[in-house]
Amino acid sequence: MESSNLTSLPEETLDVEDEQQQQQENLKNPPVPAFSSVPTRPPTKSSLKKYVPLEWTEFFDKEEDVCIPDSDDVFHVYMAGTEGPVVFCLHGGGYSGLSFALSSSKIKEKARVVAMDLRGHGKTSTENELDLSVETLCNDVFAVLKAMYGDSPPAIVLVGHSMGGSVAVHVAAKKALPSLAGLVVVDVVEGTAMASLAHMQKLLSSRMQHFSSMEKAIEWSVRGGSLRNIDSARVSVPTTLKYDDSKKCYVYRTCLEETEQYWRGWYEGLSDKFLSCPIPKLLLLAGTDRLDRFNSKPASNSL
Repeated sequence: MESSNLTSLPEETLDVEDEQQQQQENLKNPPVPAFSSVPTRPPTKSSLKKYVPLEWTEFFDKEEDVCIPDSDDVFHVYMAGTEGPVVFCLHGGGYSGLSFALSSSKIKEKARVVAMDLRGHGKTSTENELDLSVETLCNDVFAVLKAMYGDSPPAIVLVGHSMGGSVAVHVAAKKALPSLAGLVVVDVVEGTAMASLAHMQKLLSSRMQHFSSMEKAIEWSVRGGSLRNIDSARVSVPTTLKYDDSKKCYVYRTCLEETEQYWRGWYEGLSDKFLSCPIPKLLLLAGTDRLDRFNSKPASNSL
């Protein structure tokens, strides 16, 4: 989730004196190897002003609480746009619907956007916050779509990131949504996801756990966490936290560490499910090195 802080190389135009000075500095502060534990990124500004939270209204048009009949579950959704198909967005574990804020501000020019806070995340409230089984999450998506659109939903394009990508694939694979027009999966494939699970608890425990202010949390998420876009962090990070009165600080809203029993279920069989979905689909990855490879199938069948 984090990238290495590579030391800068001296430019070729440096004279001998500058090179000697650079060498002395390196002796005092040795360069950080590319694959060592990742240090905190150096700040570019001394002030925390650049990390002040942004309002969701700068990106979405409205928000709503969707009440599910015959239950106490209330799912929070953010919406944008007035015309076209519905791009229904499902966020990754530990995030919220606002992780799609910057994207929605562009998509809404041509389509409608709905980004929901999944169970145990953001402003959503459910009876069992820790039940993040893929089956429960799929049922939640169907319930929200039913509550919002009844029996005649518009054309829907499912977009899911990481855990949300898995949920999107499972929803599509059930073939229970006749108006489903497309599927977009972002940054998740079965092989790499399954391999990463062995390290997930360590990764979660290595995160900074407490924040004295929202600004500090946003700053950490950009300089030492998984986010790279400052504006995305400013609008999305606040909904991933809650204030702990006993500790007098902000802590994570979602207890991902306590949901380990469901992790394998998110990703097992994901490749076959994705390939079997009889709709237009798109897989977005950082690079082809993250693709799964199957010896018994053509390379074109890689997820």
